[in-house]
Amino acid sequence: MESANRRLSTVCNHLTASAQSTPETLLFPQATSNVDSNKLLKGQVAIITGSGQGIGGATAKLYAAHGAKVVVTDLDKEKSERMAQEIIKAGGEAISFHGDVTDPDFPEAIVKATIQKWGKLNILVNNAGYTWDGVIHKMTDKQWDAMLKVHNTAPFRLIRAASPYMRDAAKEEMDKGKTPEPRCIINVSSTSGLHGNFGQANYATAKLGVIGLTKTIAKEWGSFGVRCNAIAYGFIDTRLTQDKKSGAFIEVDGKKIPLGIPVAQEGNRDHLNSRVPLGRPGTVDEAAGAMLMLASPYANFIHGHTLEVTGGMGI
Repeated sequence: MESANRRLSTVCNHLTASAQSTPETLLFPQATSNVDSNKLLKGQVAIITGSGQGIGGATAKLYAAHGAKVVVTDLDKEKSERMAQEIIKAGGEAISFHGDVTDPDFPEAIVKATIQKWGKLNILVNNAGYTWDGVIHKMTDKQWDAMLKVHNTAPFRLIRAASPYMRDAAKEEMDKGKTPEPRCIINVSSTSGLHGNFGQANYATAKLGVIGLTKTIAKEWGSFGVRCNAIAYGFIDTRLTQDKKSGAFIEVDGKKIPLGIPVAQEGNRDHLNSRVPLGRPGTVDEAAGAMLMLASPYANFIHGHTLEVTGGMGI
């Protein structure tokens, strides 16, 4: 009861201060007057899964450029380490911690390594994932289970492992009458989860589940100032949306799973582009921009939201 009263007192004091604040301060309660627009994440620590390449890699580089200390992690050790070194050479701070996000021991291990290195965790991006397509009447249990495992179970476990350094750390700061540090979680969903997609019953189900997880975290942890949002990407130019004939694959349990879109299914690239009002796929850098926006002080009052980054596709 005493700790609850202290938190209530902290909130009341904040509201009193807000009443005397300028509109700018009201928008950005975390000392916005000191925010450097060139370093929106200065001093923050971020874990980004699947960040050895693609959207995750572009996000890691962008976060580092804005002052974040980044934990790069990927299933491919070489790609993970190369990305971390690329960030360091560019003047940023990063470490590599490669591994399989679906390994039950992975979440505790990566969080432990992060805390040992930098002592805190501000941003968690659940980005790692892949597709394993098949029409419903031919889809195997293994295909179905694999998508739920990587897109739902893995993020859940990682959020749970991060809770002492996000939810609990914020609660402790509030109990002491302090304004909590900025903390947020960004979960990557997909328009397949919002609208369904041919050949992706497993992926679409999992990606809609990401949104349910996001909204639940938002309700449970919002009172501690820990924001949680999702991004539903549309047609972004990555190995998941390129022609399957390009030969991209991911290896899971010793099995090579081809990635990409069969040309026979979608017709051709022009057909895909025609479904996007902007007339083209998004780039990984544009996708990373949404990641930065949601982690920045400019999104301080965006919470429990699913941001569609689609170029207008699906409207």
